[in-house]
Amino acid sequence: MNLYKDKKVVAIGGGHGLGRILAALKHFGSNATGIVTTTDNGGSTGRIRHCQGGIAWGDTRNCINQLITDPSISSMMFEYRFKGSGELDGHNLGNLMLTALDNLSVRPLDAINLIRTMLKVDVNIIPMSEHPSDLTALATNGKWVTGETSVDEMEDDLLRLDLEPKVAATFEGVEAIAAADAIILGPGSFLTSIMPPLLLPKIGQAIFDNQKAKVIFIENLSPEYGPAGRMSLKQKLEWCERACKNRKIDVVIGPKEHSDLKDNWICVTRDLASPNRDWRHDRDKLRLAIEEQLNS
Repeated sequence: MNLYKDKKVVAIGGGHGLGRILAALKHFGSNATGIVTTTDNGGSTGRIRHCQGGIAWGDTRNCINQLITDPSISSMMFEYRFKGSGELDGHNLGNLMLTALDNLSVRPLDAINLIRTMLKVDVNIIPMSEHPSDLTALATNGKWVTGETSVDEMEDDLLRLDLEPKVAATFEGVEAIAAADAIILGPGSFLTSIMPPLLLPKIGQAIFDNQKAKVIFIENLSPEYGPAGRMSLKQKLEWCERACKNRKIDVVIGPKEHSDLKDNWICVTRDLASPNRDWRHDRDKLRLAIEEQLNS
C-alpha cells in the first residue's frame, strides 16, 4: 500500500501549529487537507477585518507559507511584511493579496485556490467558514468577551466558547472530514486555534459521523498562557469530544506520559521537538508519528 496515495488526512486548527502539521503532511499532496480557523482579530489580520470586513486570513497565509517548497518572486511577495511608520507598517502582503483576491472572487475558497496554484501548493487548504465570525467566551464572572485577543487575555476562567454570529461550515471542509482516514486536532493555541472550527455544528457532526477515521490529538511542546494555560489536558480533551458530539479521541500524542489519563485515552509518548528549537514541532518527527498511527 502506498500510504500517501491510499490514505486521506485532515488537520484542524490555525496559526503556526496547523502550518507545521500540514508541512509534515506535504507528501500526501491533495490527500491532505487543512481546515483553518478564520476568527483571528489581531495584528495585520485584525486591521484588515476592521477596514474591509471578511474572514481572517492570517492563519491561512501562515499555512501556505509553511507549504511553499519552491522559493520564487511570487513566494517572496506573499511572505513580505511592510515596515515603516505609515498605515502599511506591520501588514503582510500575503494577507492583502488574499483580501484582494477574495474581493475579486465569488468565494474566499476561490482566492485560496488561486494562491495555491500560483505558489504550487498541493495540500488542500479550506477555511472553516467563508463567512466572518468572532470567537466569544463566557467567563466565570458571568461576563462575555468577544474576539480572540480578548479571549487570550481573560483573567477569569471560562465556562463556554461560541461564535458570533453563527456561521455555516465550508462544504468542502465537511466533505473532507467525511472521507478522512485520520483527523488531527492540534497542536496550537487550544481556545483560539483548535476550538473555533469545532464550534461549527456540521464540523463536529462530521467528525462524529466518520467512525472509520482515527481522531488524533497532538499536544503542544510549550505551555500556554491565559485561560487555556489554566486548563488541564483532560479538560481540553473533554472539550474537543463534547464539541464532536462525544466522539472519542482515539490517541493523544505528546512528549511525556500521562498516567492520569490512561483509563480514558490511549496516550503515545514521542519526541516531536525540533533539534534546534525545543518549543517547535519537527516536521519529520510529526510525519513519522502520524504515519505510525495510519499504519496501526
